[in-house]
Amino acid sequence: MVLRLLLLYTMFALAQGNVHYYDFVLKEANFTRLCSSKSMLVVNEQYPGPVIRVTKGDIVYVNVHNQGDYGVTIHWHGVHQPRNPWSDGPEYITQCPIEPASNFTYEVIFSDEEGTLWWHAHSDWTRASVHGAIVALPNNETGYPFPQPDGEEIIVFGSWYKGDVNKEVAEDLEDGDLTPSSDAYTINGQPGDFCPCSNESTYRWQVDYGKTYLLRLVNAVMNVELYFAIAQHNLTVVGLDGSYLKPIVTDFVMLSTGQTMDILVTANQPLGRYYMAARQYDSVRSDVTDYDKANATAILEYRDNYTYSSTPIFPSSLPTYEDFDPAINFTYRFRSLASQNHPVNIPKNITTRMYLTVSVNNVIFDYEGTSKTNLAASFNNVSWINPSTDVLLAYYRNMSGFYTTDFPNYPPSFFDFIADDVSDDKTLTVQGTKVKVLNYNEEVEIVLQDTNVFDGSEDHPVHLHGYTFYVVGSGYGNFDNETDPKGYNLVDPPKMNTVSVPKDGWVALRFKASNPGVWFFHCHFERHISWGMVTVFIVKNGGTLETSIRDPPPYLPPCKSSSW
Repeated sequence: MVLRLLLLYTMFALAQGNVHYYDFVLKEANFTRLCSSKSMLVVNEQYPGPVIRVTKGDIVYVNVHNQGDYGVTIHWHGVHQPRNPWSDGPEYITQCPIEPASNFTYEVIFSDEEGTLWWHAHSDWTRASVHGAIVALPNNETGYPFPQPDGEEIIVFGSWYKGDVNKEVAEDLEDGDLTPSSDAYTINGQPGDFCPCSNESTYRWQVDYGKTYLLRLVNAVMNVELYFAIAQHNLTVVGLDGSYLKPIVTDFVMLSTGQTMDILVTANQPLGRYYMAARQYDSVRSDVTDYDKANATAILEYRDNYTYSSTPIFPSSLPTYEDFDPAINFTYRFRSLASQNHPVNIPKNITTRMYLTVSVNNVIFDYEGTSKTNLAASFNNVSWINPSTDVLLAYYRNMSGFYTTDFPNYPPSFFDFIADDVSDDKTLTVQGTKVKVLNYNEEVEIVLQDTNVFDGSEDHPVHLHGYTFYVVGSGYGNFDNETDPKGYNLVDPPKMNTVSVPKDGWVALRFKASNPGVWFFHCHFERHISWGMVTVFIVKNGGTLETSIRDPPPYLPPCKSSSW
């Protein structure tokens, strides 16, 4: 029976596109950064991990062998996985962890994605070391919507922690403390020239004068947004989150955590060496200064025989840490290509409207007979608690007691969400495993509203699994449902899977619930996931086999108990 199911899966894959096979071996390996060494879990002894390459519509089978010491899951960020939530990856949402000394094969189904995506661990904070890029090429019929580049380069931004980050986070969560900040940011695994003991290993990218390259950026850092620039080189942004954009010419970019970006760079400057630099864009209140101020750098260097100065040129266009305006103005420029080969299909007959407040909170709970207060985070004042069995399996098998279907469409009360003096009674949240159920093909609008509860106003990069959505509007202040929708872009809004809710502002997104399954919706700051800024959408089946969740694979990792 198992062999028959595998054969049917392979036949389905062959009917859709090419099939690729990867083995991911998870085990500890030693790495030295910032003058000290440590062992950490990685895939195939690589940091960042291996690149997955596909063509639009392909299918990939990834057999994950866990030779580490704790359970892990893998998520394929930005891949829609039509009808196949079984391989989406978030722990206790669509599966339980792959336990040590066991393996699980993911079936990763690509559909309309084109551009750069990525994969990462989706359990605890393991994605700090377990992540890598995905390249989804266009098919031969359409090709790129811009001239064929002469080459490409992948840049993955990461967070480096000197210690055992999962151990530190577990202790902080138990004690109710802030989770750790990184000790440096990395570019393709290296901190670069401005960090201790790092200049011998700085990543280098060699280019030929006059050629144009497709630069693929992945922001895999844990808890911050990043500014990025290349000294004296213009950047032409052509894609975001696996979808194309109308070209944007700029001398810097800002990427939210979880976002990917495709950029054309022409090597047209005098022969020499130029820093590619990234630094944190910090949107927290100005009196919070204990964040990672490291400048991660790599070096772009021209091939040829020439004499160059000992120090590369640093990008003067790179904004400073707390410079808000460049980030705001940059993201306002995003527009979908909206062409014949890459059309838009914006939902306009909205059947479900949701207004979600995004907050950092406190939660009070009983701990061994004692009342205890901890940091928390929430959507609409509900802070997520993982069940002991994943939501998908419980839903599919109609098992009761693991979640409730009463996630609210609106916050419990309305007030000035961005006021400087939000009252203390607004800081408390409630915990629960509450999901939102959508009918198949419902057209949904979600307005995400930042709040200054607990003086915690900041950007929040929010990611939806299983879908891309159209970002139809954004603004500052409290959302006004009478006036603000009049300014929506319903012509060429960007398609994204991760959007930054602006500090003291709001963002509106729309999608059609045409992918049945159980889909995670969360802030991509890892500390906010740990604190509960999470919910789940269950999209019900349509009326046919082709509009229903596929049957589960022959084997699923068994559930033991939730880690939260």
